[in-house]
Amino acid sequence: MKYFLQAVAAPLLASVSLIAAAQPVAGPEIAAKAYMVVDVTANQVLLEKDIDMVVEPASLTKLMTAYLVFDALRSKKITLTQTLPVSLKAWKMPGSRMFIDPKMQVPVEDLIKGMIVQSGNDATMALAEGVGGTSERFVEMMNAQAKALGMKSTGYRNPEGLTEAGHTTTARDLSILATRLMRDFPEYAHYDGMKKYHYPGTPVSNENNRNGLLFRDPTVDGLKTGHTDAAGYCLIATAKRDFPNVGSRRILTILLGAASENARLNESQKLLNWGYTAYEGVKLFDANQAVVTPNVWKGTTPTMKLGRPDAIVVAVPAGNAAKVKTEIQRPDPLVAPFTKGQAVGALKVTLGEQTLLTVPLLALDGVEQAGILGRAWDSIRLWIK
Repeated sequence: MKYFLQAVAAPLLASVSLIAAAQPVAGPEIAAKAYMVVDVTANQVLLEKDIDMVVEPASLTKLMTAYLVFDALRSKKITLTQTLPVSLKAWKMPGSRMFIDPKMQVPVEDLIKGMIVQSGNDATMALAEGVGGTSERFVEMMNAQAKALGMKSTGYRNPEGLTEAGHTTTARDLSILATRLMRDFPEYAHYDGMKKYHYPGTPVSNENNRNGLLFRDPTVDGLKTGHTDAAGYCLIATAKRDFPNVGSRRILTILLGAASENARLNESQKLLNWGYTAYEGVKLFDANQAVVTPNVWKGTTPTMKLGRPDAIVVAVPAGNAAKVKTEIQRPDPLVAPFTKGQAVGALKVTLGEQTLLTVPLLALDGVEQAGILGRAWDSIRLWIK
């Protein structure tokens, strides 16, 4: 049996896949092959164009390299202070560089900065060899991780993003990678926002981050640029802006195939500004706030709180906040035991006939099974019910 509850305010969102926003608002004219606007806080896609077009990722590839490096740091396979050698292969990498050489032993943290801020192909190769043993093994790890993340249209052939047959992705897959990178490794997000960096003994003229939005918009704090002749000028940008009654709201934009460096900055800024003005964030429930408190049978407590460990926020077309409704779906009766964090039903958030989000509801506290007498008494009550 399913239990439903209608309300004007709605619950919160879990690890849900991105959902297209209801009643989409017309977007701005954008000069690019493909693009996407994602409200990361609400887990919603606000705007998209040709997001399944297969493209070359260029240096956006380095986001996957960063993901694996951060994972290796978390699992303590490497450390930030550990030094890695610079192989001849890394030293001879073409394209953008950090300008390290085989005489150097470079700390992992500096290589990360060189890869992200300077987009150094040499730094990227040194990290790939340090984590994977060989660049070939690291590429296998990249493809395995892409599959695990659900990036169904991505194939990696190298860690840095230089043009190579079969080295392709889509805007949709890049949105998965970028959002997971920020959510899974927040402790390393500050590297994406660094405006300048250069390693001692290398050219200072190479110190500026290629993401020019970091210098234009104080709310922008990442993520990565990319460019090859085949890919055009690409940029994944993210910004965090504060709003009354909602708090911080993060938006991510993906722009692929712009005609110039300046165009990718202007068009990305246009997408960011549109995302914040065309849609407003509505906080439905605070973190750890009970969305519903249903009865529990055969448990040590008579009720349990269902909610989310993070705030539930939804993005709606500006001016439509009062029209948001929710529907709760859960089993009935609820029979103990339940563990803290266990999914117990879901919350659907709607605007008119459109579904904005479907969010799993979790047990905010565990409920242990009652003793023999308690269970027997509740069995009788359930039978009578």
